[in-house]
This record gives sequence, structure tokens and C-alpha cells, in this order.
Amino acid sequence: MELFDVVIIGGGPIGIACGLEAKKQGLSYLILEKGPIANSLFNYPVNMQFFSSSEKLEIDGIPFISNEAKPRRNEALEYYRRIVTSNELKINLFERVEKVEKQDDKFTVKTSKSSYVGSNIILATGFYDLPNKINVPGEDSPKVSHYYNDPHFYASQKLAIVGASNSAIDAALECYRKGSEVTLIIRGPEVGQRVKYWVRPDIINRIKEGSIKAYYNSTIKEIRETEIDIKTSEGKVTLENDFVLALTGYMPNFDFLKKLGIELSKDNKLLPTYNPDTMESNIKGLYLAGVICGGMETHKWFIENSRIHAPLIIKAILEQ
Repeated sequence: MELFDVVIIGGGPIGIACGLEAKKQGLSYLILEKGPIANSLFNYPVNMQFFSSSEKLEIDGIPFISNEAKPRRNEALEYYRRIVTSNELKINLFERVEKVEKQDDKFTVKTSKSSYVGSNIILATGFYDLPNKINVPGEDSPKVSHYYNDPHFYASQKLAIVGASNSAIDAALECYRKGSEVTLIIRGPEVGQRVKYWVRPDIINRIKEGSIKAYYNSTIKEIRETEIDIKTSEGKVTLENDFVLALTGYMPNFDFLKKLGIELSKDNKLLPTYNPDTMESNIKGLYLAGVICGGMETHKWFIENSRIHAPLIIKAILEQ
């Protein structure tokens, strides 16, 4: 098996940035991605607009030109795809990593298609794969989804959306404007404070005028074929319902991290152990990059503030 200086697990923006930096510094590398280029971004809602402006999504100083100051999903996919292709990055797509084993000072990476050996590993897998479940009867029903794609699907339907973050609020507004009868079920007393500042007034006004119904301090308790039960501060409410979007956030694959031997904090944040100067984990030669560094605090790391991980890691590898 070919020996690589570094094997990068994850072909999203930060994994791509690590590949660019490795190539620039003359290291042999391989990026492994279980889906298409920037798989997580590909699975974002079709109309999604970033909170960050385009220049803050740039990697390796390559200009990102968008139609608006804050680019949309399709523009980001174009940008990162062009970086991969124009720089001829070595990336294997639709190849899932199944196991990583360390023996002596080398890592063996076993995938759905082959095996590879690396002197170093960079884990840049993000957090979008595993949804935070609401754990209620009926959650596994076909009418329930933890991912939102296109509002057209929900036109003329009674749609319940669980959550109060950007993903839930974007979905509520888009689906309402495509003709859905939207009900928001919000655990807290208000719409989330981290909702995009140009979107938050919109959803608040739609709720005030009655276009979108919102239940605050409420949780969904049961999902049935044509109804849902909601626990509110005033008691149980039963609503007619066609579909449920449970947009309650996502988490890294902690089981995979544990199998690698990465230590996690003992509190509910589950923060992985790493050196912030080098991004090296408690396992020598295994580095963390991107939002995976935040454990359950997935809102703290974005493309714009984790781009720096790539040069930090490659510098540390070169200085070994």
C-alpha cells in the first residue's frame, strides 16, 4: 500500500483547505470523502444563504465571487468544486472511512473500497451526519425528516417544524411562502437569538400577524399518521398534520472519535482533546480540523474561523 504523509478524512471546505496546504508544502496526501465534493454543503437546503460573507469562506486566498455579499449554497458548491478540480487535488469521492488503526507510528485507514497508510491523519468530518433526535413516538415515521431540502415538497401541506435555529426558521419562512400551513414548535420562550439578523424580524412579524403559528415553551410529544400532540405551558394540544421537520441540530460522530481513541470532555459538551497551537489530538499524528473541534457546541466553529486549522496542522507535521 502507498504511504502518504497525510490522509485527510472529510472533503468539505476545511478538508479541501488541508489538501491544498499539504500539496503546497510538498507533502503526499489523500482526501477521503464519503459523498460528493463538500458533501455536507451539498445536503444543505437548496436555497440556503450563508451567514458569512463570501470573502470569509475563501480558502488559501482564492477569491470567492458571489452575486450577493452573502453567498448561497449553489455558489459555494461551485467555488469549492472549482478549487478541487483546478488544483487537481487528490480526492477519492464516495468512499466511506470505516476504520482507522494505528500501529507503531503509522495509521492504516480502511474504507468501503480500499485501505491506505498514512504517517498522519487529519479528521475534518464536520457534524452534519447525525441529527439530534427528539425521541418521541412516531419519530421514525416516513412523514418525519431531520433534513430540509426544498419548500416545494411541502406546498399545500400542514407542516410542523421543531426548532428555533437558522435551519428551522429558514424552512418555516420558505415553506410558508410556498403555500404550506406552518406551525413552529419551540422549546424556549422565543425565536433563537443566533438566527440571522436579517431573517429574525421576518419570522417574528409572520408569527405576530398569524401567518405562521408558533408554540413557545413547547415540545412535540407524539407523532401519528395524521396528527401530532404538543405539550405546551397550557396543556396538551393536538394538531392535524401531514409532515414534521425536526430541525433540532446535528452532532459529530462521537462513536467514531471514541473508537479512534480521542478523549472527550466528561461534561455534556463532549469536547475532543487537542492542542490549539497544532490541532493535534491526544493521539500523536492525529489532528482535528473544522467544526468537529467543538463537540456538541457546533455553533462555535464555522468555515470562516477554522480555515486557519489547515496551515497550523501542516506546519506542525513539517516540524515533526
